[in-house]
Amino acid sequence: MTIEDQARASWAALMGAGGAQDRTPGVPQRAALPAVTGVTAATGHGHVTVDWTPVPGAIGYAVHRAASPAGPFEVVDHGGGDVLAVPHGPYADTTDGRGGWYAVAALQTVTAIGPLSEPVPAPPSAALPASPPAASSPAASSGAVSPPAASSGAVSSGAILPGAASPPGVSGDPGVTVAVGAQPRPLHRIWQAMVGSEHLSHLLSTDETGGRPIGAELREALRRVRDEIGVRTVRAHHILGDDVGVYRETGGEPVHDFTRVDQIYDTVRELGMTPVVEFGYMPRDLARDPGRTVFTYRGVISPPRDWDRWAGLIRAFTAHVVDRYGLDDVRDHWWFEVWNEPNLSVFWSGTPAEYWQLYETTARAVKDVHPALRVGGPATAAAGWVEDQTGVEAPVDFLSTHVYGTIPLDLRPLAGDRPVLWTEWGVTATHGSDINDTVFAAAFLLKGMHSAAGRLHALAPWVASDHFEELGRPPRLFHGGFGLLTVGNLAKPKFWALALAERLGPHELPVALTGDGAGSLVEAWASRHPDGSLAILLWNSTLDHTKAHGAPELARTVRLTLDLAIPHRLRTWRVDHTHGNITTHFAGEWPTPAQWHTLQQADHLPESEPSRRIPPGADVVLDLPNPGIAFLTLHPL
Repeated sequence: MTIEDQARASWAALMGAGGAQDRTPGVPQRAALPAVTGVTAATGHGHVTVDWTPVPGAIGYAVHRAASPAGPFEVVDHGGGDVLAVPHGPYADTTDGRGGWYAVAALQTVTAIGPLSEPVPAPPSAALPASPPAASSPAASSGAVSPPAASSGAVSSGAILPGAASPPGVSGDPGVTVAVGAQPRPLHRIWQAMVGSEHLSHLLSTDETGGRPIGAELREALRRVRDEIGVRTVRAHHILGDDVGVYRETGGEPVHDFTRVDQIYDTVRELGMTPVVEFGYMPRDLARDPGRTVFTYRGVISPPRDWDRWAGLIRAFTAHVVDRYGLDDVRDHWWFEVWNEPNLSVFWSGTPAEYWQLYETTARAVKDVHPALRVGGPATAAAGWVEDQTGVEAPVDFLSTHVYGTIPLDLRPLAGDRPVLWTEWGVTATHGSDINDTVFAAAFLLKGMHSAAGRLHALAPWVASDHFEELGRPPRLFHGGFGLLTVGNLAKPKFWALALAERLGPHELPVALTGDGAGSLVEAWASRHPDGSLAILLWNSTLDHTKAHGAPELARTVRLTLDLAIPHRLRTWRVDHTHGNITTHFAGEWPTPAQWHTLQQADHLPESEPSRRIPPGADVVLDLPNPGIAFLTLHPL
């Protein structure tokens, strides 16, 4: 077996039938792409950074590793599931099997992989000192609520230095230098485009979870992501479900009723957001097989039994929202997406051909209302079928798909000039995984948003709120829910990550990173505000799920080189184990009223240390754990 065949066989085992795409053939195709060149593997403290020269036409790259140049080469599995590929380098391998020989293959689609590059060795690690120990977790006692962390001293922000010395206590750590340039360009605020939500009829619920009102708190969660993160649109499943009541048959004839749709969408609009219309799931009276359902709310996953009546429903629904909200608004700000993850049999009981019939019927019905309305898909899991979407015999105004556990691939070679929307994305697709509540997930969001900015139209975290019931309602406060906010609307670390990104200025400044893990572990987003102040977001992260709860060997000292001509006032905020991490304040099932009060008092992100004056020409040095985030502002004095 050749090295290329070994790689394809490994890829098939990780990605094929029974995996992320259960309707994708298990044997991947050979991509019409050349072998990747320019591969390098640099050994650092706790990691190997692999980089390469981009291949024109590639949507992503699979990093492979072997013990010898003869193989067998296997895809580096960082534990995220879905697609074990990345859109670009550099890639930090921090898994326990790191080292040896590396090779990279380019992807034309998620099932078409090119030949492996020439293998390159990862040189032995130089003698590096141990990093500081990770902060220890507080003892968890049932129902305990701890006070907020002190606003300084838990994690040193370092010193302001005119020279090259490091601050006390971190002089032996591996270091990364971030040089901030001066030539601005518009900053693409990709996080504002979209967020996911549980089905939107949940907004009207009068039930409670953990003693908290579901509908009221979900409304407040959407308001909060709109006000504090700037999110403009919200996507959810099941707008055609029977709990919304859009379709029934009386005397054998179809009856459309959009009363509850109006209540839902009016609520969304009052919150300052626009709904993304995901057409699904199937009304029971219209379903060919109404017994095929998904989730606790029993969304029907069947194709329609009457395609003309399905088209009539879509046409009537679309005409209704255009009439109610105005053609200009719907044409310019709404997206119409066809179904959800039809490449997974759990979401679509029909054949792939029947999904494309559904797409074509739906798209034409939307365009019957007005040709300028935007309709697209295929809304698949793990970037499946995207290449097929571009060739359907119906309008396709945008491509949409999903991925979890990795950075979204670069679908521009498939999309052409169409917008690309990743309408679901997150650190894991696993319900109830504790990784959802971690600082690791927060740094992951920033890593993805930074990669996506400028090449994607939307990247939607799944979801805004832990008021979520796909597999049952939350059993306790911190249960590994997908939400940016908990039940009770307490901000998780990943909410603060995006809220800090929203504080960046409108003008992005170039950055140049050098050092151990520069660009693969430590990344930076620098900006300028109109008043001349600077805002800089730093994070230290890996895709490796085995490091989700901290990796002391990946901690880094970061030196910011700013070349400031006048004094500035430095302010610092952090998200790490002891800052912006509400999970450290409570252990138990549900808080008492007094404990809720204490948690709500802790639900803010104070400055992590006192502000200070920095002189002209000084560097700013800070230590940054992995995972960890730091946000700095510098105001001219």
